[in-house]
Amino acid sequence: MIEVRELHEMAEFEQVNDLFEDIWHFGPGDPPITMELMRALSHAGGYVAGAFEGDRLVGGSVGFLAAGGALHSHVTGTTRRGAGFELKLHQRRWALGRGIERITWTYDPLVRRNAHFNLAKLGARPQEYLPRFYGVMGDAINQGDESDRLLAVWPLTAPHVEALSRREPGLSAAPDGAVVALADEGGRPVQGPVGAGAVLVAVPADIEGLRGSDPGTAKAWRHAVREVLGGLMAEGRAVTGFCGKSYYVVEQA
Repeated sequence: MIEVRELHEMAEFEQVNDLFEDIWHFGPGDPPITMELMRALSHAGGYVAGAFEGDRLVGGSVGFLAAGGALHSHVTGTTRRGAGFELKLHQRRWALGRGIERITWTYDPLVRRNAHFNLAKLGARPQEYLPRFYGVMGDAINQGDESDRLLAVWPLTAPHVEALSRREPGLSAAPDGAVVALADEGGRPVQGPVGAGAVLVAVPADIEGLRGSDPGTAKAWRHAVREVLGGLMAEGRAVTGFCGKSYYVVEQA
């Protein structure tokens, strides 16, 4: 059983720091967040929480209050299946208890499991495509990638979010008449028509593996998704889901 609780002590922040290092292998002096900043955020009323399996830390999440009455979830990492969902449910309860009805975060649009988790399992919706958001990154997972991100917005009181938070199954089928605007053909991106009312945008099966085994193809995916998904969002179209654990669903707003 996983228990999630807020963290307040330096020894706990050190555990989170070690967990994040085990996940991302950032270089010396380049963690996603420092222990000192976790301490400051916790003391100032921000969100710093850990997920525990017994006495063992298996997940951590750090967020800060953002403009517009939202909580921005800056970094979340887990080493245990199910810990991420429990952290998000705790984060949702924490926010609602303080009158906050939106949580935002950024994530790499190319990572399939994250897209499925954020959109299909939680009910968040991408609001903005952010090219090269962190510049070129040097950690072991991103390996020099250009760090495009999607800004996800989680409307905590929306009916579909409330249902998913009760662990009710969500819809995962593509809309009728949807056409594939970006396909995965033999592991490479191939663009298709984008003019339909509903289009599907594929992402690769394992972008993290591609960065190490075939950097050229990984870069091709980055640019193709930026052009197609980023371009559609720039035109004002809405990302309404993630279907088949493979495709973004994009529809006319």
